[in-house]
Formats: sequence, C-alpha cells, structure tokens
Amino acid sequence: MAGKESTIYILDLGRSMGEKRHGRDHTDLDWALDYVWDKITTTVATGRKTALLSVIGCRTDETDLNGVMEEAEGYENITVFSDCKQYLLSDIRRLQERFKPSKTNEGDLVSALAVAVQLIDSATSNKAGKPLKYDRRIIIVTDGRGEMDTDDLDAIALKIKDDEAPIEITLLGVDFDDPDYGYKEEDKDANKSRNEQVLKCFVESCNGNFGTLAEAIEQLNIPRLKQTRPIPSFRGQLTLGDASKFDATLTIDVERYPCTMLAKPPTASSFVVRTDLGAAGPSNGDPMEGIVGEDHPMSDLAAVRNQRVYQVDDPEEPGAKKNVEMEELEKGYEYGRTAVHIAESDMNVVKLETSPSLELIGFAREEEFERYLPMSRTNYIVPQKANQQAQLALSSFIHALFEGSLYAVARLVTKENKPPVVILLAPRIEPDFECLIDVELPFEEDMRRYKFPPLDRKLTVSGKVITEHKDLPNADLTAAMDAYVDAMDLSTFAEDEDGNPDEYAKAEDTYAPLVHRINHIIRWRATHSDPTLTIPDPPEILKKYSMPPAELIERTNSTLEALKAAADVKKVPPKVKGRGKRNRTEREKPISGLDVDALLGNPKQIKIDPANLVPSFKQALAVTDDLAAIQSAADAMAKEIRNLVKNSVGDSAYGRALEALRVMRDELTELEEPEMYNNFVRELKKELLEDALDGDRREMWWRLRGSRYGLIDQKRSLVSDVTEKEADEFYKA
Repeated sequence: MAGKESTIYILDLGRSMGEKRHGRDHTDLDWALDYVWDKITTTVATGRKTALLSVIGCRTDETDLNGVMEEAEGYENITVFSDCKQYLLSDIRRLQERFKPSKTNEGDLVSALAVAVQLIDSATSNKAGKPLKYDRRIIIVTDGRGEMDTDDLDAIALKIKDDEAPIEITLLGVDFDDPDYGYKEEDKDANKSRNEQVLKCFVESCNGNFGTLAEAIEQLNIPRLKQTRPIPSFRGQLTLGDASKFDATLTIDVERYPCTMLAKPPTASSFVVRTDLGAAGPSNGDPMEGIVGEDHPMSDLAAVRNQRVYQVDDPEEPGAKKNVEMEELEKGYEYGRTAVHIAESDMNVVKLETSPSLELIGFAREEEFERYLPMSRTNYIVPQKANQQAQLALSSFIHALFEGSLYAVARLVTKENKPPVVILLAPRIEPDFECLIDVELPFEEDMRRYKFPPLDRKLTVSGKVITEHKDLPNADLTAAMDAYVDAMDLSTFAEDEDGNPDEYAKAEDTYAPLVHRINHIIRWRATHSDPTLTIPDPPEILKKYSMPPAELIERTNSTLEALKAAADVKKVPPKVKGRGKRNRTEREKPISGLDVDALLGNPKQIKIDPANLVPSFKQALAVTDDLAAIQSAADAMAKEIRNLVKNSVGDSAYGRALEALRVMRDELTELEEPEMYNNFVRELKKELLEDALDGDRREMWWRLRGSRYGLIDQKRSLVSDVTEKEADEFYKA
C-alpha cells in the first residue's frame, strides 16, 4: 500500500505569464500547465484518499487565503484555490476555469510560499499540532518576473528543513538557466536574473530541486513507473528435513516478497443512469465514487451490477428450465469435456490438508534447468528482518548453492489448506544484497509434449531419409538466413558513452505501450473535455522500439536482397476479393489467362438446384455478368428460401434457410446489387410476421434478427441507398 502524501502547487498566474516568448506558439502559463496538469491528473488517477493536493495562485487579481492565514496583510494577490484534500475530476474542471493570466504583476512569491508551508503543516498535523506520517512536497512554477520580499526566506528554510516534518521543495522556472540541462536565456531581464539567483540559493539551502521548466516538460513523455510497497506472500521457515522427527535438520526463518509484477492498463467499466437520484443514503460501493465529484455529470451514473441465476431442467415440463438456489447445487469439476460430480461428503477425500511451509525436497544442477519450465512470476526469498542468525544461515545456504552451481527445489504452501506448489530456488549475490529467487515449476500434468517433424530432413513411408527437397532449405538459403540474422543483431547496434558497442532496446529503456498509452490518454482527457478534440499522438519513446531502427534496415538491405534471391521469393498476384465484382471480367482469373468455362463447355446460365442450393447459386452468379440473369438467380434463391421456411417441420429447416440467406446477402453485396437482397428481405420480414408462410414462423424472424441478416446498408455497400439508421430500424418488429 502506498504511503500518505500531501503536495501543494504554487502557480504563478501573473500578467507576464500570459505572454509568448522565444518563438513558442503558446503562452508561458499554458506551457507551465502542461507540467502541472500532468502531475495533478496522475495523482487523481490513483484514486487514493491519502494523496492530498492543493493549488495556490500567486500574483492573482484577487486575494483569497481561504482561512489559512489570520490576516491578509502582506499576502495580497494570493489565492488558495482549495483546502489540502483528495482531488476529484470535478476539482480539475473548476481549476481549469480559474487558471488564467491575471491583469496584474503584483504579488509576492515568498509570501505564497509561507502560505503553502502553513497550509501543508495544518493539513498533515493532528489536533495537538504534532506532524503525522506524511510525505510533504511543495512544487513552485514561476517565471521569476515578479517582486519578492526575501526577508523571511531564512525562517521559511528552517521550517522546510524541520527534522520532525521536513518538506521536499521543487522549483521549476520558465526559461531559467540550467547548466546541467544546457539551457541559458539570452538578454535576460535584470529583475528576473536577480530573482533566479535568490530562488536557486534558497532551494539549495533547503536541499530541494531547482531546474528549468523545459527539462521538466521534456521528461513528461518518459513513462513513470509505479512504485508499490512489497507485501510478503509467505512468512515462515525454510526447512531441510522434518524438524518434528529428527534433530539434524536445517531451519531458517525467511520471508517471501514479489520480485516482478504484471502491470495492467486501467479497465473500462459499464455504467447506467441512476434511477434513485433523489434517494439519499449510504454509499453502495459505486466505482465512480472517489473519482468524480457530486456535482459532476458523471455522478448521475451507477455501476452495472450482475445477477447470477442457476437453472436446471424441469422434470415436470420437458424442455423447460426452473430456477434453483446455489445451496441446492453440488460441485462438479471439468475433466476434459466431462463434468465430474463430487458430493460434499466426498470433498474431504480429494481435498489435501496442508499447513504453511517451505520444505527443500531436492537439488538440481544449473545446466539441467530448462528455461521453458517456469510457470509464474519471480519472487524474492530473504531472511527474516532483524534476525541475524537467519541472515547468516541463509547467506551460507545461498553461497553454497552459488559455488556448487546448483539450484534448490522446494515444496511451498503459502496458506492453510492451500494446494502446494513446487518452486525452484536460484541464488542471487550482489555487493549489498543476497537472496533466493523462486519460480513455480510444472507438475507432470502441466507438461504438454508435442511432436513435430524435423526441419532439416524428410522421412518417407519406407523410412528413407531425404535431405534435399523443395520444402527443405538448401545450404545457400541457410547461409543467407544466418547472415541476415547476424546483420539484424541488436545486442551491439547501439553505443555507450565511450563509443563502444552496446545493446539496443535495453529492458530498462523500454516501456509497455498499452499501459502507458492508455494512462496518457486518460490524463489528457481529464483536462480536455471537448469530444471534438483529436487525441494526441503517443510519445515518441513509446513508438521508438515498435519497429527496427531505420539505420539498421538500410544497413542490412543488401543482406535481405541476397536472402530473397537464395529463397527464390516471388510476388504473388493479388487475389481480387471483396466489393467491386460487378463484372465477371473483373473477378478472379487464372494466371494462365485461359477461359476454363469455355474449354469445359459450361453453360452461361445455371438453374438453382434445391438439393444443392448454395453451390448452384454461386455457380449461377459466377457464369454471368448480365443483370437480368443475376436478378433471375436471386429470385430463384428467394423462392427456395421461402420454400424451406414454409415446408419446415417446426424449426428443422431454419438453419438451412439462414445459411442460404447469408450466402445470398454476401454474394449480392459483392456484386454491388444490394437492392435485390433488400427488396427480398423486406418482403420476407412481412411474410414471417404476418404468418404468410404456412403458419407461425416468428421463430425464423428472431433467428434472422439475431444473425443480423437484415438490410444491406451504406456501411456495408457504398452503392446501397439504405442508411445505418434505417438498417437498425428494420430489426424492430
């Protein structure tokens, strides 16, 4: 669980922040807000109630201290926009309306800092004034062009460095000089230069962070990794031998923590409009609570809740179902496709009673371990905290494994009556850290052994081995492929600081595009509510490793051409498919150019055969491009579909009728004649609902509707005159 934190942003809103400088196409304030909004929305997205925020405006038109200071004298043109609290989406919306450049340059940044120190101190202390356990931060964003009263800076610095409740301070300046980043503003205003030096000395005296806003903006595109507090999954003893039966056993107190964890993107949720807006009552656990405010439009939404119902066959009414309670059912387990029933009385036989333990059951050599065997994420096994005897014992065991090039195999049970797993323990030794890394191993039932034919030879029925065949690579192809693989090697493509070959796309330099892109869009949408705005492109760092480097592709082009020549790669003629097959001459032709139909003496028109309905319909369309012939085939197909429905005993022929409908719909769409199908399906709907096909055939209509075999709209065929709305209305009886 993350710790408590309180962050206050001091934002300079003076008139000078509304100007555009140094060729930028947006104002200094808009530039600064890119950083401020990114930080605020990142905190809001966590949904943590222990992550407190507040924003203080400096050099504002009005003065509003929100009760932080008893007197307003000396704190003019300072606005406290809110208490130090958990921010919601509604708070972001309100701040957006107030973050505008003011009409004045009056206001003291040092006074705003004093207000921030007082605000964060009162928000993170108890009623007796004793500081609570919070991480305190103050972030200042300013252009340094206002007037400052520096008399109280030393006292403020002492308060910030308080040993009992220290405050981490960060100051980012618009166009401030930063030798480490390599930026220096030319022709700087004398007042700004003086303020910049004063602020830099102040921040350094507080052991804070001082930098230019340009560097902070540049680093926003680098994804921030989520830091989580490790939670032990096992606390117990690592044992070798049964301590209850023998004295000569090994027992070490250990703890198990996660080493790697799968990062997942935020999931989407389904919501409905509340129907009880007027009813007041306690919270019922809606996910929207804690994300948006009460006055936000999204507060009218409620989470979709699922209701599970259990049904069994009703013996009194064949073909019907009846609802039963879960308590009336007994458990069953899948064994292949068979459901194996196990009564509650027999559960004790199959359920293994276990107790938490970590028992060594064997050892294996490093070279005998196959890398495909691990089945889980990795975990650290470390000695018990503040237990020197356990630290010494586990360190000796780790070094013994390392020096013997061995891995240990252990049986792990993390909780009472939990099924045991077999894990592999690998030693890890670093200058200041030693541990065991464990991964879960498969049982025999988990192994899947598949046999494939060899890739370098063929075996005939008689047992003869063939090494030269058109499906086998020859020596030239193998050599060309080896050369291409070596040329595309990324392990030495990059260069380190000294110019030596280095690995390209290191693990620590790559990020999960899905996770960080979705988070990036969520943060952007929180401050850009207009749905007409275009979502920005993903940061370059997320796209950097999505394709091979252009320089590497250019360098290996000759090797690739040699590989193509060795493999005798030829371009396959494109297969004509999809819309646009109106004319028979535009459809698929053999590469030879021969008219196969003419050679075989096939007729130019084929009759629809009820016994061979779908193939005969396709053949009838394939041999002609005459519109009248196509209409004739469609009419014949429509007649046979009606006959299938009319002569069906119950719903026995409905499946064939639906398949014929699908084929007719697809083929006429492909031939750009959607109107033929639309006219037929309109008549068919009317006949089905009016019982015009020899009885009640509404079941066929529901099947047609469920399969979405209705009108062909403009989205499916460009030549159709049916809109998407009309196509949706068609399905309404």
